[in-house]
Amino acid sequence: MNKTGTRVLETERLVLRRFVIEDAEAMFYGWCNDPDVTKFLTWPPHESVEVTRYVLNEWIPQYKNGDYFNWAMILKESGKLIGNISVVSLREITDEALIGYCLSRECWGNGYMPEALKAVADYLFDVVGINRLMATHDVNNPKSGRVMQKAGMKYEGTLRQAGHNMQGVCDASVYSIIRSDREKNEEQVSEE
Repeated sequence: MNKTGTRVLETERLVLRRFVIEDAEAMFYGWCNDPDVTKFLTWPPHESVEVTRYVLNEWIPQYKNGDYFNWAMILKESGKLIGNISVVSLREITDEALIGYCLSRECWGNGYMPEALKAVADYLFDVVGINRLMATHDVNNPKSGRVMQKAGMKYEGTLRQAGHNMQGVCDASVYSIIRSDREKNEEQVSEE
């Protein structure tokens, strides 16, 4: 696994970049204080922009580590910060990354998260050299599963009472994509 860290990535509509402390207000008002956004996450809504600033002060120094991957999602057209996507954990023995994400409610349903997830997956497979990308969601949040499907991830099953979020203990649906899945898809595209 290559320890390349968080690099700038671009998609058709998004720029994915490192967070800076100046992102605190946009983050707080965009999604961190929204109970609808944090409902299925592992942390409660932030009570103030100072809490968001504290989180950023924890994140930003970690960018010096080559195994830290955490992107701010920016709309190209407006420059607006709309969410984040990050590697929650790395398992080097299997070259596996667990991904997590959240998005401002006003941007739901526009396809931004699958677009970002595809870009991050490409980077993690092609540059970092992972073999497996995994994500989970609370079974009561099927929209998150649709994001995973749109990004090419396959449903593997549901782990009973294996997750925990702001709703408590939950059943967790597991999705993944592995290197050979991507290679098969690339072969199919080149044959068409």
